[in-house]
Amino acid sequence: MVNNLSTETEIHDARSRLVISALRLFAEKGFEAATTREICEAAGANISAIRYYFGDKASLYRAVFTEPVGETKRHTNIEAYLRLPLAEALDSFFTEFLEPLKKGEEVRLVMKLHFREMIEPTGIRQQETGANLKLQHEILVAILKEHLDLQRIDADVHRLAFAIIGMAVHFYVAQEVVAAISPQVLNTLKAIDSLAERLAGYAISMIEGETRRRAQ
Repeated sequence: MVNNLSTETEIHDARSRLVISALRLFAEKGFEAATTREICEAAGANISAIRYYFGDKASLYRAVFTEPVGETKRHTNIEAYLRLPLAEALDSFFTEFLEPLKKGEEVRLVMKLHFREMIEPTGIRQQETGANLKLQHEILVAILKEHLDLQRIDADVHRLAFAIIGMAVHFYVAQEVVAAISPQVLNTLKAIDSLAERLAGYAISMIEGETRRRAQ
C-alpha cells in the first residue's frame, strides 16, 4: 500500500513538473518555439514523458492553461447564489474569482501565456477559458436580474455585469502595475481576501446606481 502511494505521488510530481516547466517555456517562447525536448529537460523528465502523461504537445499546452492555478471553488448551481443576500453573494463571487491570484508567480505566468496566445493564437485559449468565463458571467447576470427584480435580462444588465467583472479582471491583467504602485493590495492571502470584500462593496454601489437609473 505504501509503495502504491509512493508511486502515485511520484507520478503526480512528475506530471506537475512538466506542467510548470511547459508553462514557463510556452509563456516565454510560445507554442511553436518551445520544444518538447527542452520542456522535458527543464522538468527533469524523459523525452517520452509528455506522450505518457498528456498524449501530445497540444494536450500539454491545453493543460497549462488551467492546471497551474488550480480549480477555483465555485457554485456551479446558480440557484445557490440567488439564495444568498446580495452582499454575501457578491463577496462569495469575488472571493472565488480572485482565488487563483493566491498562486502568485504561477498565475502571472498564466496571464503572460494568455497575452502571448492573443498575439500568436492557437485557438486553445478560447476553448479552455470561454466556458468558465461564460459561467461566471451567467452567475452575475442572474444575481443582477434577481436584485433588480427584472422580468427579462436586457443589454444594460449585461453591461453592468461586464463592468463589475471587469474590476476583478483588471487585477489579473495589471498584476505588475499593481505591484509597482501599491504592492500591499495583492502581496498576501489576506490582502486578496480584502480585495474581494472591497470589490463586492464597489459592485453594490454600482448596482444601487443602476437601480436609481431604472427608477427614473
